[in-house]
Parts: sequence; C-alpha cells; structure tokens
Amino acid sequence: MPKVVDREQYRKELLNGCIELFAHKGYGSITMRQIAEGLKVSTGTLYHYFDSKEAIFMQLVQELCEQDISRFFAQAPKAETLEARLQAIMNFVLANIQYYQQQMMLWIDFFQQTRSGSDEEVNFLRQVWNRSRDTIIDYLQLQDPTVAEFLIIFIDGLILQCIYNRGIEDTDWYQSHSQLMIQMILSYEQLSAQT
Repeated sequence: MPKVVDREQYRKELLNGCIELFAHKGYGSITMRQIAEGLKVSTGTLYHYFDSKEAIFMQLVQELCEQDISRFFAQAPKAETLEARLQAIMNFVLANIQYYQQQMMLWIDFFQQTRSGSDEEVNFLRQVWNRSRDTIIDYLQLQDPTVAEFLIIFIDGLILQCIYNRGIEDTDWYQSHSQLMIQMILSYEQLSAQT
C-alpha cells in the first residue's frame, strides 16, 4: 500500500528546512538543485511543491510570519496596560534577536537579488507585512494603525543596529531604547486621546 503523505505538512517541513539553507548560502547564491540536495529530496519533488526559488522564499516568509505570531501569543502575558503589552513585544523581540537578524539578512539579500521584483512579489510581501501590522494593532488595542507601523519600523531599526553596530550582548542599550520608544507611544496615545 502506498505511503499516505500529508502534502501541506510535508510542504511546511520542506519550507522549514529551507531556512538554514538560505541563511547559510544566501538567497542569491543558492540554486533549486542545491536546495533539493540540502533537503535530501529530488529536484522533481522540490518543483512539485514549489514553482521556483522565489516561490519558496515568499512562502517561507509567510510561514515564518505565522509561526512568529503563534509563538508570541503562546507566551504573551494577558497584560492590562498598553505599556505592559508594548514591553511584552519588545521582550519577545530581544529574546529572539538572533533569529530576527537572520531573517533581516535574508530579506535584504532577497531584495538585492530581485530589485525589479514583480508586482506579485511586492504585493505578497506587503500582505505579510500588513498581517504583522494588523496583529500588533489587535494585540495593543490601537485605534491608529500608524502607531503599529512605527513600532515595526522601530524594531527593524533595532535589528539593523544589532547587525552592524551593537551586537546582541548590549541588552542595556536595547532596553533603554525600547523604553524610550514605549514612552513615545504612550505620550502619543495620551495626546491623541485629548484631541
């Protein structure tokens, strides 16, 4: 009797195996053949699940986004105040900073290789970004989506600083800047409530 394969689960397993391959070789340097070899599958099997390297990468980005959201909510405290919810997000980012550095480097490599990205690629990545933003809006219970966008941009900036300037050891620097950002958002929210 033939082996029954859960196609969706197998596709996710292949995607998860691609994280390290992309991180080790870089998006621009790795080929579909090398991905298949690294996953220990045939190129035919790989093409059965993914049309191209770009398709793998875009689905990987979506999968990582969903995993990040699930991991955060699995450990997120039921915080009463906006300040405590902001602190929970920043603590999660700090606890996973190396992981986010790896993601950032992969995305930069992807954009360097696909500078003339198709509308499909750009729209897809925008949808993933919007999913993250909307999740933050819901968790923080925000009325103004600009605040969530500011938070994401701030986190991206912190990750970049850790990549080329600070490293992950300087937690005092990270915490002090996180606290400043939290106070800025709280002040903004107070001012918005008054108008």
